[in-house]
Amino acid sequence: MFFDDNLLIYNKTGKNLYDKIRNLPIIDYHCHLDQNKIANDDTFSDIGELWLAGDHYKWRAMRMNGVDEYYITGGASFHEKFLKYAEILPNLIGNPLYYWTHLELKQVFGIDIPLNKGSAEQVYAMANEKLKSISVQSMLRDFGVEFIATTDDPIDSLKKHGKYGDITVAPTFRPDKLFDFDEGYINKLSKISGVEIRTLDNLLEALSARLDFFVAKGCRMADHGLDAFPTKYATKEQADKLFTARLSLSPDEKEALKGYLLVWLSKEYAKRNITVQLHIAVTRNVNPDTFRLCGVDSGFDVISETPGVHNVLQFFQQIGDDERPNTILYTLNDANLSSLACLSGAFRKVRMGAAWWFNDTVEGIRRNLKIISEYASLGNNLGMLTDSRSFSSYCRFDFFRRILCDYVGTMVEKGEYDSGSALNLVENICYYNAKRMVE
Repeated sequence: MFFDDNLLIYNKTGKNLYDKIRNLPIIDYHCHLDQNKIANDDTFSDIGELWLAGDHYKWRAMRMNGVDEYYITGGASFHEKFLKYAEILPNLIGNPLYYWTHLELKQVFGIDIPLNKGSAEQVYAMANEKLKSISVQSMLRDFGVEFIATTDDPIDSLKKHGKYGDITVAPTFRPDKLFDFDEGYINKLSKISGVEIRTLDNLLEALSARLDFFVAKGCRMADHGLDAFPTKYATKEQADKLFTARLSLSPDEKEALKGYLLVWLSKEYAKRNITVQLHIAVTRNVNPDTFRLCGVDSGFDVISETPGVHNVLQFFQQIGDDERPNTILYTLNDANLSSLACLSGAFRKVRMGAAWWFNDTVEGIRRNLKIISEYASLGNNLGMLTDSRSFSSYCRFDFFRRILCDYVGTMVEKGEYDSGSALNLVENICYYNAKRMVE
């Protein structure tokens, strides 16, 4: 039966596990949701706005199927955009968007018919009727969301973070723009921190002040998007000189200064019990024409080459075990996932994260679970996150939980795992490990 309760679960033990954990609360420790919309408890004009106003996953799929940009990021109405998305959806067999779309229809709107060109108007009308009684906060409550970590620049005000009923909205410290050493950005950091930034020590003082402010606002996570790990690391003395000369640095000098700051920040995270997430192996904005037209985060990022494991090792070797923060490592290119998972056993407080972004597929998640099981430790895995800008995307937790229960259930039924430990294992991966991390 189409998208029934047994979706993606192919054994009795997995179904029993899923029935017991399906309604566990959600800890979303990495996303790109707009905290202002949560604070304001926004509503949506129609399902086209909810789905297509900022979802680059859907935009990308529509482009691959020949939809004109007018119906993607252009001036078409959300009704017109929804119809175009519905028309191409049947082409996405096996794509996670096909699963997520129908899970959202079922879980948010109570609609269990396939979405396609023929059903689009009916689904649009049914969904919009349901949306009249849905707001951002009510949707989050219905999904069972307990904790949301948004993604925030060190210069953000964080005015809208806090508690909304039973939902905690906490900031994540994401200092990627710092590493461009842009004077305009440094001036903004100086202003909001109250520290005049002339020297490296001034910069570190300003960053320390902002970290303390983030922690006071509930921050439990930091996040870095890295093209690759640094290949050079300056000493403090070298970094002092490099920062003073930051407007005229060579690429190698800038790399060394970045290396110093990344290590320094990591140690500061550890002091504050902040978990850092490191995202690697992505090349962004690869199409110059469409980048000029649409801007960042519009569907023009791709999987990069596999990260050099020696560079990853070099980074972790800069930080002693007693100075290292809890670290989650994600790679968009999982060709050497086994090497990275193995690496996590050589350094305390390092573990592999979820199947990230383009790997967030049925087989990508299965592969991620299998490799972490075989080369690291699945039992202390932190489970799912949305990494999303869409408030209806929490069905991705259900997607993951189904695949996980099927994976563990298969091991139990093959006699390769203790049935008495299975429920505790799955509960920890789906909820309790992440909860302990953000408490």
